[in-house]
Amino acid sequence: MPEVLSGFALLGVVVGIGYVLGRIKLLGDAAEVPLSRLSFSVAAPALLFTILYRADVRAVFSGAATVAVVTATVVALLYVVLARLLLLRPSQEVVIGALCASYVNTNNLGIPLLVLVVGSAAVVAPVMLFQVLVMMPLSFIALDLLTGRGGTSRWRVRLAATRNPLVVSVALGFVVAAVGWHPPEIVMAPIEMLGGAAVPLMLLAFGLSLYGAPLPGRGRDSGAMWLAVVLKTVAAPAIAYAVGARLFGLDGRELLTAMVVAALPSAQNIFVHAVRYGVSFGLAREAVLLTTLLSLPLILLITAIFA
Repeated sequence: MPEVLSGFALLGVVVGIGYVLGRIKLLGDAAEVPLSRLSFSVAAPALLFTILYRADVRAVFSGAATVAVVTATVVALLYVVLARLLLLRPSQEVVIGALCASYVNTNNLGIPLLVLVVGSAAVVAPVMLFQVLVMMPLSFIALDLLTGRGGTSRWRVRLAATRNPLVVSVALGFVVAAVGWHPPEIVMAPIEMLGGAAVPLMLLAFGLSLYGAPLPGRGRDSGAMWLAVVLKTVAAPAIAYAVGARLFGLDGRELLTAMVVAALPSAQNIFVHAVRYGVSFGLAREAVLLTTLLSLPLILLITAIFA
């Protein structure tokens, strides 16, 4: 329990510092925008490359990780269908909402929570690989095309992904991991240093955005936001149980692991992506905040029932 609480406390402290910076206007108005851009374009690509070039790319589809992948896919598709057909939300907003409903916080909370509950955080690596190799590139390509950043010509559509620094870093990291090359220290040292700034920048930008923001659920995106929160906190763990226990025959520790991963909150980098594309950052901010607040009691409940 201390490790879990310290993970939440760490997030809260850095976000709180960002909120104070926004309140005293130390960085000026709308400072979350340049911080988000810096994280998106420099720090986050460095972090993703650092993570991926060390990863075992063969471990993606094994045990609880497979259930996590299936769950995330089903939840994302479910959000797309409901948001488009029932809420009639625009396509670019649906992309952000689908990420909020399915893309989990594996770093700051996933590792300590899994270590505490099941004794190992090994599942984090394949889940993270799926998120950064599949979910992230597909969402960026969609946002590039939907917002016009990738252009509309045939060649611009084909090259949209290559202009995104996060997609490029994921591709490079995957290639380096696949061929088994270990870059020299002189190359990796500055990359790792920049990558270390990614999460703090994301959290500070998130905290800055909270100052002056309306209470969750009162904005224009409230319907889409609540849909993402309900799918993330209620549907995702239920789907993980159904897929894990009924389809894959998991039980015990593996089933508990899959359900804890499904119950993890929305990742804060979704907010950074929303700010970068100028799409539904209010939805992303509120969904990340609410799912983070709800995840601790939810995971404690899951552990009490299935441990």
